[in-house]
Amino acid sequence: MTDSHSPLLDQPHGKIGSPLSKADRLEMIETLDRYIREAEYNQASLKTPKEEGRLQKRPGMHYHFKPEIFIQMSGWTEFKVPSETVVVKPGEACIMPAGVPHHETISSDGKPFRNLVVGFYSNAISLHLAFEITPGKPEIEVIEFYDAPDLPVFLSLTNCLVENNHKPGPTQAKIIKGLSISLFAMLRGLVERGSDTINQDIGKVFQAKWLIREQLSNTELNVKMLAERLQCSPDYLSHFFNTQTGEKLTHYIQRIRIEGAALALQTTPLYVSEIAFSSGFADPAYFARVFKKFMGVSPQEYRSAIEERRRSDEAGPKTIYFDHEDYSAGEAHRKGG
Repeated sequence: MTDSHSPLLDQPHGKIGSPLSKADRLEMIETLDRYIREAEYNQASLKTPKEEGRLQKRPGMHYHFKPEIFIQMSGWTEFKVPSETVVVKPGEACIMPAGVPHHETISSDGKPFRNLVVGFYSNAISLHLAFEITPGKPEIEVIEFYDAPDLPVFLSLTNCLVENNHKPGPTQAKIIKGLSISLFAMLRGLVERGSDTINQDIGKVFQAKWLIREQLSNTELNVKMLAERLQCSPDYLSHFFNTQTGEKLTHYIQRIRIEGAALALQTTPLYVSEIAFSSGFADPAYFARVFKKFMGVSPQEYRSAIEERRRSDEAGPKTIYFDHEDYSAGEAHRKGG
């Protein structure tokens, strides 16, 4: 993924804003199938950079608050992280852990550069095919978003792969194999089924939503910035977005930011201030006000309610029988038997 202005949006031949073609979808499916097959035969190569320097701002590097997955198709990608350099070759996959600063350089290496990239957003997953737009710089060619109400499952599998890839042991290979097959098969299912809602948007509405998701942590993200990127006036973009979606563009930006923040409060131990910054709010106090406007409670109250719900679930019965409930994981039943 890229955190800067996308030159492709300015090029007349750019395909962003259009649905995946049948050829694009088939290419994604074949790439995922190939990796799944290699995992089944214990031939898959998965690289995961060390989780050092997390959430640190490093010159020339950037990081994301959710992991990213790269499958190299041709050419190669070099990732520089604080403690090492990781090179991803054709047929290999790489998971960039959440929060790890990195710099990405690519090379065609005799064949045109090509990779498949998986990104995670608020209740959505994106898959895109990238190419080399200028020497050493990747750019998105085609992208599609998928509704993912089970996003935590995808994230859990991805994070488990990162964790276990750095834990040598007698069962490591089997764990990596099982997790890889499950994760990449689920991603393949998304591509095969397609998306019925997110990608129905056309033209500038699709492009605006894509840029908002890409630039979500950018505090300078606003209607004016989007309009400049999409080469139209702010008034036109706001009116067109509202007409096509029934939602004000400013409201959409804040809603997507808050949805992402709510997910982070549920699934990460990050401080509220860190979540605020990752959601594009320069002022944590303002973030708290906007969060309460959308969710009805403060970020701290929201997290406390989630934790209380988890404690309540843990305090419930472990086993339900016909005539009684067992709170002791079955010990009483076994004693009685």
